Amino acid sequence: MPRIVLLNPGPVNVTDRVRKALLLPDLCHREKEFSMLMETIRKKLLKAFDIEKEYTSALVSGSGTAALEMAVSSSLSPGRSMLVIQNGVYGERISKICEVYQFRQHTIQLNWGEPPSLENIENELKQNPDIEVVALVHHETTTGLLNPLEEVGKLARRYEKVFLVDCISSLAGDSIDFRSCPIDIAVGTANKCVQGFPGVSFVLFRKKELKRLREIPERTLYLNLTRYHKAQEAGGILFTPAIPAYYALDVALDELIEETVTGRIKRYAKAAQLLRTGFREIGLEFLIPENWQSNCLTSLHLPRDLNYEKLHDELKTKGFVIYAGQGNLSENIFRVANMGDITHKEFERFLKTLESILL
Repeated sequence: MPRIVLLNPGPVNVTDRVRKALLLPDLCHREKEFSMLMETIRKKLLKAFDIEKEYTSALVSGSGTAALEMAVSSSLSPGRSMLVIQNGVYGERISKICEVYQFRQHTIQLNWGEPPSLENIENELKQNPDIEVVALVHHETTTGLLNPLEEVGKLARRYEKVFLVDCISSLAGDSIDFRSCPIDIAVGTANKCVQGFPGVSFVLFRKKELKRLREIPERTLYLNLTRYHKAQEAGGILFTPAIPAYYALDVALDELIEETVTGRIKRYAKAAQLLRTGFREIGLEFLIPENWQSNCLTSLHLPRDLNYEKLHDELKTKGFVIYAGQGNLSENIFRVANMGDITHKEFERFLKTLESILL
């Protein structure tokens, strides 16, 4: 019986090697063995992305949203504001976090799937000198849009703003050059393009940011970034971690380092090209232009005579899980991700199965 192929944007299919790591021996998180595991993971994250000199890392047990909330809630100085670029659910999520913490914010609100105008961003920065942090989602999985990371980052740097990026769905799947793109704070998770399991996420941030971050008052007990970082630098952990997920992340990072981030991005790009060629041949229509799309996900219009539930259920009986649209797109589109450990033959089999259902 073929395995279930997860064509959703996380959690993803993992290798047997990563799966077996979940069965490593039980471990108390206060023992030195866990301190060593945590230190190893933090170092491997920096090594994988070749950012060991300028960046440091902090791990947190939780989904990518936990790490995102930790970064957003811990990065804004009192009396300052955050500029949030919204063109999908996850940009809106950053704004929601700001609302929960009662932060002052400025927003650039766009249609879902519409890239931001650099001119509009610059106007906001000129007109609002109180802005301290510019927040952007790199891969907005609502639509599969890849936002202009370097261009926005360079604009933030020109105006001496902190650049905070939700890289949850792009890190190790789409190209991010930490040398040329001035990202100050990057948020990621284990269970997407890193190809680990849900339960642990992380924040990567520039070492030079530490002094400023430490001066920001604590606003949350569980999700304070500098408290996590300080504890982990000393070999400790603040709260009980999801130990099996840490075991698996350690092995997943070994695999990423072996494949290389560049190699994984190329593999994902090749898979996306295969799928999109197949979608065109079947006659499906893309939600956004191909040159805007991430390597990792494609949003497609549903055929007029087929609803999502029927398509999803038929595909699932054949061993494939696709993803619904969100919000006002839920009735009109479906999404196909190509993250994770999925073979060329599985993608080809999916396309044949999809064609047999639609035609």
